[in-house]
Amino acid sequence: MKDNAACPLSSSQIAARPVPVAAPAAVAAPAEAAAPAATDPLPVVRIGAIAAVTPDNHWLIRSLWGRAAVGIIGGAPKCCKSWLGLDMAVSVASGTPCMDRYSVDCQGPVLVFLAEDALPNVRARVDAICQHRRLDVEKLDLHVITASVLRLDLQGDQRRLAAAVKKYKPRLLLLDPLVRLHRLDENSASEISGLLGYLRQLQRWGDVAVVLVHHASKKQRAQPGQALRGSSDLHAFGDSNAYLARRGDHLLLTLEHRAAVAPAPIELVLKSAADGSATHLALNQGEAPPPTDNPQALADAAWAELRRRGAAVTRTELRSQLRVNNERLGDALVKLQQDKRALQTPQGWMALEPVPAGAGLQQALRLG
Repeated sequence: MKDNAACPLSSSQIAARPVPVAAPAAVAAPAEAAAPAATDPLPVVRIGAIAAVTPDNHWLIRSLWGRAAVGIIGGAPKCCKSWLGLDMAVSVASGTPCMDRYSVDCQGPVLVFLAEDALPNVRARVDAICQHRRLDVEKLDLHVITASVLRLDLQGDQRRLAAAVKKYKPRLLLLDPLVRLHRLDENSASEISGLLGYLRQLQRWGDVAVVLVHHASKKQRAQPGQALRGSSDLHAFGDSNAYLARRGDHLLLTLEHRAAVAPAPIELVLKSAADGSATHLALNQGEAPPPTDNPQALADAAWAELRRRGAAVTRTELRSQLRVNNERLGDALVKLQQDKRALQTPQGWMALEPVPAGAGLQQALRLG
């Protein structure tokens, strides 16, 4: 988890920007922006003056979703798309790894709208994820849009959503599902491109990652994005995309990134405690261990396992669980110590919770 200082755009910069608005079928200029003269040249900057992307500011959720990336969580009905979206939302809001594996690089507020779920059901899902992660939902920086209808093909609702982004300054905006957010013809590129253009404008203006949940057909295609319902513009739109498909008793998550190499497909399961509580998505138990040639991935996996145990874990136990050699595990534990994510005690290693800068060590230590 990274401090918000690692996320380039400040709250004051966002607040100073005009509220964007788009016509239903074409993106208009921001409402308060003056139109340039016809003879004015286009704005140009030397390549070296553009801020460089570094590993510290490339990801919102490492390997899963780019920082301030737009994209789609797609899949056939009942493939846990909403569960994945909420898992990502809880992760960004809390700074805890998504699905106990993928670390958050840009923690901050989250704004969500789930058009097909009653508010108590949204609360119940978030409660379940928080129970699994031992988080206090009352302190979670996650905000739910409570409007009964949100129509992003209407300028009035576009302005209201932009105003909410300006007020809450989210790092992640989750909109679920796309089909309930408009009355356009999804097969018409000319119609759907206007809505997507507005969301792209909102993403750039607010420096916010936008995650759309969208349905796909059950037919298998060469690329999962080709199975998304509607115009091919939907597939082309995403900087990061995540596709879920059922494979027997588990789910297969396939990722795409515009500017990064995607990991291999990931097997997931929806799990609950014995009494049916704490429902959450998790990597399948048969999933391969974290790649030992990726120090960050191994450190994240070690932290997640320490946190899951909730008590001191010996190095031998941790090595057996993660199936890595002793030297690489040692490097990962040293990294966790340096990042103040783990503490070595006489009984073994313990996870430290991510806390705001300045909080005491004892507040971070999980006493199990």
